[in-house]
Formats: sequence, structure tokens, C-alpha cells
Amino acid sequence: MSSMEEVWKYREEVLYPQLFGEKRKGIFVLGPDDFSALGAQDIDPRWLHLGVFEFEPTPVRNSWLYVTSGGSTPWEGEPADYDPEDYSWIGSELVLEVPSQAGETWPIKLLQTLLAYNVLLAHGRFGEDKPPLDYGDRIPLGGPIGQKAASALRHVLLAQPKHYPATAQLDSGKFDFLHVVGITDTERDWAKARSSEDLVRLLEVHGHCPVTDPKRAPVA
Repeated sequence: MSSMEEVWKYREEVLYPQLFGEKRKGIFVLGPDDFSALGAQDIDPRWLHLGVFEFEPTPVRNSWLYVTSGGSTPWEGEPADYDPEDYSWIGSELVLEVPSQAGETWPIKLLQTLLAYNVLLAHGRFGEDKPPLDYGDRIPLGGPIGQKAASALRHVLLAQPKHYPATAQLDSGKFDFLHVVGITDTERDWAKARSSEDLVRLLEVHGHCPVTDPKRAPVA
């Protein structure tokens, strides 16, 4: 049975390169400020090993891709207790795609914040009635995405990916990739009146999903 370290190594050194390419930077780990900004001062030091990778475009993908690593690490289980049919720890990793990199760091920061938020959700820091992040969730950012004043994108929606596997398998269990898509205030309201799934389809029609472009105009 694989140890936690072997599970971790497989995800980062085998699975991610297979899915997202060989050329990457990171890991950009979470810091205490990522949690304190969300109101959490007392944190598990193991959470500071979680982070984000940046993957360059590939021959089959023109976008820059960012993915978290750590939400599926079996921090709280022993190898003898691993269940491949169950979810590994929080059971998800977050992915974001943007059209260009150009020295930008906001995609890394955004995923760090969302990952810290998800860890706190999973540990009941916002109330036991608030589950971890999942498909269809819409999350306000408190400002324009990437803190770019000109951007109309002020929320993100978590979509089920279609251009890479939505679920991956580790020896410690499975996990889902939650694909992060930036949306506007009006699109958020449109999804409330209909559904997140309908909004994803609308964004796909207009070419705004799965890649998030902060400069784009609203479609609803």
C-alpha cells in the first residue's frame, strides 16, 4: 500500500504531467496569510504544504493552466485505511485556465485563496452546515478577478471539466477536478434564475469556458 508521500509524488510527478504537460513551475505553497485573510488564525501547519502549479501551453492546449495540489493528499488517514472507492481527504483539486501568462501571478493567488477556503469549509470553520466546494458552486471574489479594475468578472463558478478527466484515482481514493471559470454579476444572477450548468453551456457557446479571460464582456 502506498504511503502518503508516494500518493503525493504520484499526483505531482506522474498524473499531473500526463494530464497537463511537462513544462511547469511551482509548487507555490499557501502561507498563513491565505488563511488569516479568511478569518482563520489557528491552522494546521500541514496545510502550508498545499499549493499551486503553473503549466505552460502544450501542442493540444493553448492556455496557461493552474492546478492546486494537496486537497486530495490523505493527511488524516493511514495507508491501511485507504479506500479507492472513497474520496481522498477533501476529495478535490481546483483548476484554472487563462489565455496568456505575461508574468501574471493572479491565477496562482486566486487558486491559493480558493484552496484555503475549501480547506476551512471542509473543517467546519464556516459552520458544519457548509460543505466543501463542489460543481455548480458560485463564489463571490469581493472585487474584480485578479484585482484588475477593468474586469467585469467578480465571481467564479465551479464547472465539471470536459476536456480532461473530471475525476482522478489515487491509491488513497479518488478526487474531482473543479474547473474554475470567471463570471460577471449579471451572469451570476442569470445562473441563479436558471442553473450553473446552463450558464456553463452559454459560456461555452461564446468561447468563454473553459478559459477565463478577465477582459471579456458579459454574455448574460
